[in-house]
Amino acid sequence: MTKLIIAEKPSVAIRIALSLCEGKPTRKYIDGVSYYEGMRNGEFLYVVAAAGHLFTLHQKNRSSEIPVFDIEWVPAYMVNKAAYFTKKYLDVIKSVGSKCSSFINACDYDIEGTVIGSNIIKYIINNDANSRIAGEHVSRMKFSTTTTADLAAAYENPSNFDFNNMHAGEARHMLDWMWGINLSRALMNAVSNSGQRKILSIGRVQGPTLAILAKREKEIKDFKPEPFWKLEITLRGIQFENARGQIFDKSEAEKALDAAKAGKAIIEKVEEKEEPKGPFPPFDLTSLQLEASRVFGMDPSKTLAIAQTLYERSYISYPRTSSQKLPPTINHRRIIESLAKIERYTEKAASLISAGRLKPREGSKEDEAHPAIFPTGEMPKKLTAEEEKVYDLIAKRFLACFAEWARIKSTKITAVAGGEVFFSSGNIVGFAGWIDFYAPYYKVDEKQIPKFSQGEAAEIERSVLKEGETEPPRRYTKASLIGLLEKKNLGTKATRAAIIDTLFKRNYIRNSKIEVTEFGMSVYETLSKYSEEILNEEMTAKLEKDMDNIAGGKITEEEVIKEGKEMITAIIKKFNAKNSEIGKGLQQGLAESEKSGALGACLKCGGNLVIKRSRNNKQFVGCSNWPNCSNSYPLPQYARIVPTGKICELCHTPKVKVFMKGKVFEMDLDPNCASKKDWGKPKPKGGEAGDNAAPGEKEEVKAAGVVNMQAEPGSATAAKTRKKNKATMTKRKNTKQRSRKQKTGEEKR
Repeated sequence: MTKLIIAEKPSVAIRIALSLCEGKPTRKYIDGVSYYEGMRNGEFLYVVAAAGHLFTLHQKNRSSEIPVFDIEWVPAYMVNKAAYFTKKYLDVIKSVGSKCSSFINACDYDIEGTVIGSNIIKYIINNDANSRIAGEHVSRMKFSTTTTADLAAAYENPSNFDFNNMHAGEARHMLDWMWGINLSRALMNAVSNSGQRKILSIGRVQGPTLAILAKREKEIKDFKPEPFWKLEITLRGIQFENARGQIFDKSEAEKALDAAKAGKAIIEKVEEKEEPKGPFPPFDLTSLQLEASRVFGMDPSKTLAIAQTLYERSYISYPRTSSQKLPPTINHRRIIESLAKIERYTEKAASLISAGRLKPREGSKEDEAHPAIFPTGEMPKKLTAEEEKVYDLIAKRFLACFAEWARIKSTKITAVAGGEVFFSSGNIVGFAGWIDFYAPYYKVDEKQIPKFSQGEAAEIERSVLKEGETEPPRRYTKASLIGLLEKKNLGTKATRAAIIDTLFKRNYIRNSKIEVTEFGMSVYETLSKYSEEILNEEMTAKLEKDMDNIAGGKITEEEVIKEGKEMITAIIKKFNAKNSEIGKGLQQGLAESEKSGALGACLKCGGNLVIKRSRNNKQFVGCSNWPNCSNSYPLPQYARIVPTGKICELCHTPKVKVFMKGKVFEMDLDPNCASKKDWGKPKPKGGEAGDNAAPGEKEEVKAAGVVNMQAEPGSATAAKTRKKNKATMTKRKNTKQRSRKQKTGEEKR
């Protein structure tokens, strides 16, 4: 039997090939895309890799009417230029798959991985990703780490194809597409009818997320600070706070201060106790993102990307999990013993083994597909500084789960002065336990309280009345918002960070402490007035639950999609009835937003120069008075542009600061300005011909010594390689000749 194993990414494909094939797998490639061949137990295996989603949903006809529900799965490269590189992957998979009689989906074991693999299998078998898939010749590899042992076990014990996950994933994609396309088009049509052109989007989860932020923004802006006073006294160098806390009547606060000054403080109560404090549970994805943000200030999207890389290199388990459980099947002892071989964990890991502490403290959250995030015990090699941070955080959290509980000694002193009650409290660590294992990522805020006796009279060394103001609610950070979305069951563990990123890209929100822009507020206020369903949390959460029920086999995909279509149709009908009012509201917000985000004044008409986007989503600078003024300037793509308030002395256009990957610089807007006469065009960096290996794949191949790395005979890649080799030899020959001539000239001189 010939089997095709489909991995989600090239770096995982090589891990699977190395783990399953007897001896060394053979690596082949067509047009620069690798695949692997090998034998296992008399069966011939092919291992291929996708590059994420190779298929996407697309409208069947070109009609711009809404609502539109006539959609189908098509290869991603056919509808998205940025995805054209995936064509090679799909062509290779189709070619290799045509030789196989059975298929194994080894993509990530979640609904996304199931959709990726099932679409590919449908395409191989029926040349159509929209076709049905039978269960006789398809199966599923389920693994939570990419270690050799886990991959081999997953292959030897495959599960039946997970049709419920496939249906849940399809439903999610279809509803998100229908929701996003129809409502985003409705928004853009409304703005367009008012004489503006602006790329807008609103999605099934985007809407409620924007509403959460906008409500908080309104609370902050409507907040009116109120003055208050707090009374404190000092006994033996320790501050005691008045039990009444904030006093909003100044005369009453001053009266309490005078009374406290009148005599000594009587110690009314001394409470001392020692309490155990258990370790934090192991990480699920959300808690990892929150902790990395707290400890390192790391963006949640970056945390997920780094964790995914560590997983693909077999250093940690699958990160997209909502579990806080570490089941015995992962073999706690083996992992701890493996960590003991890593120098920085040797002492702590060895102490757990010698003490026989092999049962972890777990949290309450569960995930049927995957356990909590844990280090596999594989020795990490060549990690970047940020990868090192995330790995260390995960490894120490894991070890701390097995350590002894800490013991915290707490003291609380209650004193009475002038009829006013005061208190002071402090903590010290009696026994560190797991806290030492998790250092330096957590520490107790220790405060030593001096000895007091109940009933004694203590001298008041100082009494003071402190004035303050009430503060508005705190702004959300990206990490704290992700935590809130999880509690509200909005979005999924894998999509929440991306949804927030989209709100940033659409200029609905800004800054690390998230602030809703003028335009974002206008979108929220307009929708809440005319189409509040788009912002409704309960409706979105219900659809999330429905999709969980599809995965659980409690409801069908067709029922949920039908319900979603009915919701969208009702919203669009109501939306269209108020199209003019919605357009005016959005246009006003857009004008305010452009004014506040202006880069400078237009030299032609005096309007505001603002960043705009073309139909193909390219950013440029345009005048806010368009279409009456068509003045525009190009901008670097994929860069953040910030106004500086400066004007170029030569061309008199505004200067901006440009933040691009790896560099920051200032420039004026005029591309023909004399200040740019010496600017050179950067030379493109070319990769090695015939080798499009993904990050991590080359290292795996080199380390493993995979045999017979060859192109298919006659392939374009082989021709490119021969051409490159010839060019290299010619270059070397010319270099040697120049060197000999130079040497001869020097000898003559």
